[in-house]
Amino acid sequence: MARLRKFPRPEDGWRAVAERAPQAEALAESWIVGARPFLLQIYGWRRRIATIAVAVMAVSLFVHVMFGANGMVVYKKKRAEYQLLQEKIQQVQIDNDRYTQQVQALKSDQEAIEKEAREGLRYVKPGEHVYVSPAPPQKTVPPANHVTKK
Repeated sequence: MARLRKFPRPEDGWRAVAERAPQAEALAESWIVGARPFLLQIYGWRRRIATIAVAVMAVSLFVHVMFGANGMVVYKKKRAEYQLLQEKIQQVQIDNDRYTQQVQALKSDQEAIEKEAREGLRYVKPGEHVYVSPAPPQKTVPPANHVTKK
């Protein structure tokens, strides 16, 4: 049958702790003697362990920097998207400037108003004739599942 340990009662106080001190020291000494060869072996491997730990940290940092939420891969995608949006903004700005100039010309320039009326609305001055060329015939493309007869 297993031996039950007897815990000191709170009213025994420091006297009980002092009585058991030699037993605790002997137990600690036996643990130290048992663990000493293993600890000396670990101490001999300390440089290898430190090198491996640094290498693991460097690899994990590299993976995080390259593939993390704000890594280089994501950064390059965002940068390409930014360049595309900048070009689109520039093109829209050019179109906007052109439309602004057209509006200003239509508000103030008689020649621009006349040109717009002739081209856009097909107006003509009295005595003028407008020649319009016919639209080119459209080719009909047979459907993809169409079979030609031989």
